[in-house]
Parts: sequence; structure tokens; C-alpha cells
Amino acid sequence: MLARAAMPGFNGLFDLATLRRLAARDDVESRLVFRDGARWRVEHGPFGRAAWRALPPRAWTLLVQGVNLHDATADALLRRFAFIPYARLDDLMVSYAAPGGGVGPHIDSYDVFLLQGFGRRRWRYGRQRDLALRPGLPLKILKRFEPDHQVTLRPGDMLYLPPHYAHDGTAIDACTTYSIGFRAAAASELATAFLDFLRDRVDLPGRYADPDLTPTRQPARIGPAMRRRCAGMIAGVRWNDATIAEFVGCSLSEPKPHVYFTPPKPPLSRTAFSRALASHGVALNLRTQLLYDSHNLYVNGTARPWPASDASMLRRLADRRSLGSREGASLSAASVALLYTWYRDGYVESTAR
Repeated sequence: MLARAAMPGFNGLFDLATLRRLAARDDVESRLVFRDGARWRVEHGPFGRAAWRALPPRAWTLLVQGVNLHDATADALLRRFAFIPYARLDDLMVSYAAPGGGVGPHIDSYDVFLLQGFGRRRWRYGRQRDLALRPGLPLKILKRFEPDHQVTLRPGDMLYLPPHYAHDGTAIDACTTYSIGFRAAAASELATAFLDFLRDRVDLPGRYADPDLTPTRQPARIGPAMRRRCAGMIAGVRWNDATIAEFVGCSLSEPKPHVYFTPPKPPLSRTAFSRALASHGVALNLRTQLLYDSHNLYVNGTARPWPASDASMLRRLADRRSLGSREGASLSAASVALLYTWYRDGYVESTAR
């Protein structure tokens, strides 16, 4: 879907200097992609000053992943796509490209909205049957790219592409693109993650035993009786709807491996936090994912049963990602204690500080 002037007046949030500062951090995922004819080269951040001095005048791209985790304006842009559940919302990636820059024709395994910042970028895209990749490259570039469409995006224009839609963007002049990506896990990935989840929760009684075993002349043979006993033990693994619900909530709220939380130093006391909550409210940390269903609250990969009161307020905190002072003042002592625990963990922040 091509949406001209999807965000009228939008010219981007960041200039190159700001993106360079982000790419210098070791808690930010970043890459530099260079193209020289048919040759491609990729470097991974963090990047020091020497990396910028060596840049060619054309055909390079800086990609900074998860910008929403580090900048409130980027997070606000991401939340404008909240017509799709947060459980599907992944992150905001910002790319800066010099003229001629791009990452080559490729497919993504997720839905993506490509919002143009300053400058212009030409996109070629379409359905692709042949998914063969060019060998020996540091990027997954399609070997035989056959686009159906070609458009040029200007500031505020946006292109939506579903999973596995081939696309190739090339900067006409220096430009930025804001990529809003959505999770779309493969069935095999979901099943593997569920088995890992079960592994930590399976506690089957008993131990393998075969008291009726008789001497054998074929010691290398696995007999049918052994298979039946093993099958019977494995058959004791059980799950129900509540198990699935907990897995889904924990899995979809789990932070990515490079994401960490910094507890406040020094933290407010419990009493001071309660006063700040009533006076100024509270907000989720940019890195926090708070989800819920009818069973539990899920915060950063952990399930917690609903408290006896304040369910509507906690749903509002998850949906809006903040609570005002009036809402904070009305919370029960149990909910204040819960928020204080999250505050000490770095999951929520008092808006008074």
C-alpha cells in the first residue's frame, strides 16, 4: 500500500549527527552497509570517530535498530501505529543513506511500514517467486529480483509491505527512512520457544526403570519395551489454555537480548515514590513491554496475576504507557507496591524525576 502524505509535514526526527551518537553506543544495534558495484560490505557498531572519517561520498547506509528504546520522540512515533496490538509491534529502525545508498533487493519476514523522512528514496517492489540469494555476500540479497512497481517517496510518504514482499530502496539524495516493523514468528520458531518454555515447568515424577529386564544376546538393540516405557514417561507432559496464555504473554513481552534496565540510583523511598505517584503520575520505561490478557499481566517476560483491585488502571497503564497524577492517587496500596517494585527494577519511571 502506497500512502502519499501519510504524515503531512513529517521531515524525520533525527539528523546524521544524532544517529551517529546513537550508533556509538554499545547498547544500540547499528550497521554500516557499503556498496561498490556488485560488491557489498557490512560493518557492525558501535562506531568510533574513525568510522565516519573513512566514509565515501556515495553508496553507503547507516542503519540504527530499536531507536524507540532510547528516544522518547521515536517511541511516540512508533506508538502512532498502536491500531495494531503492541504484542505485534516490534521496533523502529532509522536508516540514513548517502546518494546511491541502500541494502539491496531483499525480503523481510515481517510486516513493515516505510516512512520517508527528509530526502527522497526510490523503491522498487513486488511479489517474488524466486527467493534464491546471491552467494558469498554479507547480506541476504536476492539473486534475480523482478519488481512489479517503482515509486519515489518524499518526506511524509509511506509504503507498507507485507512479509516476503521483495523490495529494494535506493537513496536519490541523502535521506532518512523510518521502518516500523512488526513481529511475525515462523511456526517452527514459536513451537521451539514453547518447548523451551515447557522445559522450565515440567516436573514429571519417577525415573526410568525396567525391573523385568532379562539377559540379552543383542546389547546394542533398543527393544520395544524400552520405547514404550520412554513414550509413557513423555506422555506425562501436559499443557492447557492457561499454559498457552502464559507462554504467549511471557514470550511477546520478553525484551531482546541486548536490552537491559537500569534501576534508579539512588531510588526514591517507598513513601516518596507514593507521594510522587499521586503528584505527578508514572510512565513505563521506553524499553518496557507491558501486556495483559484475562489471566495475567505480563511485564518484560514475567507473568503476574491480576491484583484484587485497580485492574482498569493497570490496563490503562499498559495501553497508554502512563498514568496521570489523579489516577496514581487513586491506586490501592497493593498496586502502589507493585509499581514500586517495577520502579526499583527500572521498568517504570516516576514522572517527577
